[in-house]
Amino acid sequence: MSRLGNSLKVKHCLTFASGLLECLCFAGTLFGWASLVFVLKTEGYFSSLCVNTTGVNATQVLDCSGQDEQFSLVFTIASFLFSFLTLPTGFLLDRFGTTVARLFGIFLYTMGTLMVAFSTAAFSNLLFPAVSLLSVGDIVFVITNMQVGNLFGSCRSTVITLYNGAVDSSSALFLVIKLLREAGVSLRSSFLFMSACSVIHLLRTFFLLPRDHIPYPLPEDYTYGMTCGKSKTLISELTTVNGNSLKTTEETSLNKDVPMKQEKSFRECVMSRLFVWHVLWLSVMQLRHYFFIGTLNPMLQRLTEGEPSLVSQYTNAFAITQLCGILCAPWNGLIMDRLKGKPRAEGESEQEADLRASVLSLFVTVVQCVLFSVCAATPYLLLQYLTYILQVLNRSFLFGGNAAFLSVAFPPCHFGKLCGLDLALSAVFSLLQYPCFALVNGPLGGDPLYVNIGLTLLSLLAFIHPLSVFLHCRSLASQRAINASS
Repeated sequence: MSRLGNSLKVKHCLTFASGLLECLCFAGTLFGWASLVFVLKTEGYFSSLCVNTTGVNATQVLDCSGQDEQFSLVFTIASFLFSFLTLPTGFLLDRFGTTVARLFGIFLYTMGTLMVAFSTAAFSNLLFPAVSLLSVGDIVFVITNMQVGNLFGSCRSTVITLYNGAVDSSSALFLVIKLLREAGVSLRSSFLFMSACSVIHLLRTFFLLPRDHIPYPLPEDYTYGMTCGKSKTLISELTTVNGNSLKTTEETSLNKDVPMKQEKSFRECVMSRLFVWHVLWLSVMQLRHYFFIGTLNPMLQRLTEGEPSLVSQYTNAFAITQLCGILCAPWNGLIMDRLKGKPRAEGESEQEADLRASVLSLFVTVVQCVLFSVCAATPYLLLQYLTYILQVLNRSFLFGGNAAFLSVAFPPCHFGKLCGLDLALSAVFSLLQYPCFALVNGPLGGDPLYVNIGLTLLSLLAFIHPLSVFLHCRSLASQRAINASS
């Protein structure tokens, strides 16, 4: 039994490490868009939309606002699909299990990388389906890896937020592609290599992940992967006692003298106040981040007055800071796990303790977003270094906290669907980034100051969610006190 326990621990560690590597290198590449745009502009994508205009003192100026608008539209559609298609992906995961969902995602990801590899400046419009497929493949990797946290019990929130931080850091992959391009490696070669890495995803799918789901709480001696098929068969075919088959380890561990608790239905979860305010919390902050990432290149062009070396320098700085996402995100999970570890009040359930622990995390995330938004709205070039730091810190807390909150506030059986619906609704809201960009390029003459101020004020609405969770926890505590006194 000890040998079995040790082999399971080794397998859990391999699953964790390989999942972290997958998230770090492949699951959030879309958010390194600014680095890829720099390369695509060098390659001449959408360059036909650049026109000569007459500037100050009758000088000829090359106006590439049409090109910027197309790149922004590619990012808007891809980022929308990245979030919106989590809903069908969540249903796919909950209905058909991990293997089917990942095979679907790997297929889309491979198609996306191949389409980028074989696109050219003459076929720039191929970027629309290519980057969209890439982003959908990304989100499948993210969702299917979130359940790995279930393998680590008390460190569950830390693992989930660490994975989300790795997703943030994976945006630096496009920086690597940019640096390789400057060193003479073609864009096609880089994306063909990314496509070939799908073999690694397939091996991990079959050997280091379950066919169905990783349950929570984790049953004793729970096994998964292709190598455990024989052991599962032996367990399920145990001899019967008094005519009744022995239950599997998984079944017995979930039913040890514990009364069955009626779980909330999916509809009840969706209609709850906690979920509604959580969607608002995510939506307003995600819109702020998407607008910043999608307009970073034209913003740098404006602040540097079009100096290519400075644009490249600040683009590289932004991508490098994204690598720190994996260092920032675990702090959010540690906050939740540390507060959750405090002694519980008499009669307080584990879920109530988890919700109480999430309040500080939700509040800190909003404070970070407001500070980031204020810095992003300030048109001072050197300040953008601080903006980059706040942005990666806040995005790590935002997406890690999103997954962690859903995992503790609602039944695990609905996690995939709720995560999908949550991100899908926020994706619809994030479509506002394109009208905002059109407003900046049109009536505002390229100056995003007023739009940035508006988005900063909008971010303040996110404070409603931590306040709502706090009041909900206080209400539950009051009910316990009344029940105890009666």
